[in-house]
Amino acid sequence: MMKRILLLIALCLSASVFIFAQEKPPLDWFHLDPDRDSFPGISTQQTYRELLKNSKGRTIIVAVLDSGVDPEHEDLKDIMWVNADEIPGNGIDDDKNGYIDDIHGWSFLGNAKGENVAHDNLEITRVYRELNKKFEGKSPSAISKDEKADYDKYLEYKKIIEEKIAGLQQEVPLYEAVYNAIVNLEKALNKDSITLDDIKKFRSRDRVMMAAAAQMEQFMSDGETFQKIKDDIKAYYEQQHSRLNYGYNVDYDPRKIVGDNINDPYERYYGNNDVRGPDAMHGTHVAGIIGAARDNGIGINGVAANVRIMSVRTVPDGDERDKDVANAIIYAVDNGAAVINMSFGKGESPNKDVVDKAVKYALKNDVLIVQAAGNDAQENDYMNTFPNDKFKKKGLFGPKYADNWITVGALDYDGDAADFSNYSGENVDVFAPGTEIYSTVPDSKYEISQGTSMASPVVAGVAATLRAHFPKLSAKQVKDIIMQSVVPIKDKVIKPGTDDMVSFNQLAQSGGTINMYRAVQLAQRTKGKRKADWGHKDNKATAIP
Repeated sequence: MMKRILLLIALCLSASVFIFAQEKPPLDWFHLDPDRDSFPGISTQQTYRELLKNSKGRTIIVAVLDSGVDPEHEDLKDIMWVNADEIPGNGIDDDKNGYIDDIHGWSFLGNAKGENVAHDNLEITRVYRELNKKFEGKSPSAISKDEKADYDKYLEYKKIIEEKIAGLQQEVPLYEAVYNAIVNLEKALNKDSITLDDIKKFRSRDRVMMAAAAQMEQFMSDGETFQKIKDDIKAYYEQQHSRLNYGYNVDYDPRKIVGDNINDPYERYYGNNDVRGPDAMHGTHVAGIIGAARDNGIGINGVAANVRIMSVRTVPDGDERDKDVANAIIYAVDNGAAVINMSFGKGESPNKDVVDKAVKYALKNDVLIVQAAGNDAQENDYMNTFPNDKFKKKGLFGPKYADNWITVGALDYDGDAADFSNYSGENVDVFAPGTEIYSTVPDSKYEISQGTSMASPVVAGVAATLRAHFPKLSAKQVKDIIMQSVVPIKDKVIKPGTDDMVSFNQLAQSGGTINMYRAVQLAQRTKGKRKADWGHKDNKATAIP
């Protein structure tokens, strides 16, 4: 056991800081210009300085469908969407939109008492639970032809879940031991800020702590802080712990907290107005990338200058539910969002038709949807990643697709595809900066994170900027401009998850990475087709100008 713990310390630290050995980029690298600054950013500052200096632009609402957003964050509070027709805290649905006191948005993961869902299953677990009710204890000989496909899925999912649980039961205690070793090392050093010199001088008879100190010395020598390494280890342990106790736990079902009729996928009016929720880390980070107040002398600059962030809490610690995703999209459209960011995804969608209907509603109202491609280093298709832009029901001339939808892969700061990013020459549209992204987190703090979840809001911010300064452009035109104005990556790159060298158009349909400067230039030359205003015709909720 001791040898396994020591080995795990090395493995976990190596995995959690896999980019530490590289030269660290500037905190604002994703805003920089590829030619002037030698980092593959989107040229944000150059765009505002040269192309938009005399253009005020209109205010654009961007809906962040996520885990929640901290509306009191110092860099977000001034750019949060405010429902001007709702009186805060009076317990009345003043604007009669079906949602009481929805001042900054809505949560579909809670109830009127203020209780919230924090953790939920993965979708594979929820699907298996229903199949298990149908097939548990049933003899294979009793399975009809009509049931065979579901029965095969039942057996497949049963095997997957049992294997996942068995593995996690072995691994989680070891991950916990790794984290505890770091905590004990910190306690032994007894300092508020632990330096590399402190680690080098540390001595103990505890071999686990000495192994942890050796790893800390190695990675701190490359410039990372003790606190960041500790936080990464903790996050990894908590993620695996959650997978074991909630994600793959068939006996865990938190939906009773919400109190809706889960068997009615078209039910609309449930939830509460707690747009922050129990863990707003992810959503707050996303919101800051899109539109953290620019040039206010604190924190960071978001991509877009003319935005209001609408928080629609949709994603628990676990997989989002199709019903909630559909309702979140409809809520965002009805309340005036012009861009929707969805930094989430899953491998199953039992009610895809419900989500498709909401996407078609967004399409009808000319609302652009931006989605993260995913972080599994896999090729996206229409069977392994949901939601997606392919409608389940076929039209007269075959499958139809949502042309108001853009899917985003993650670019590393060295100009390559991030090694975790999903990809597809057909189903991923564009790449954007997605590693080492510094942004807002709850309680007026800031942290670095990475993932296609961070790349998607970069694109959403650019889309919002285009819609702010060129309001006659349709959602489809904005998508086309973003794709046609990419910086093409001509050299071959490593395909994520492999050692293969491929052309970039095998990873993204556009063959390149987003650039705000080039997009604005192209928008300036494009005649807009848009006539209607955003939001449902009966909607009265607006952004504060």
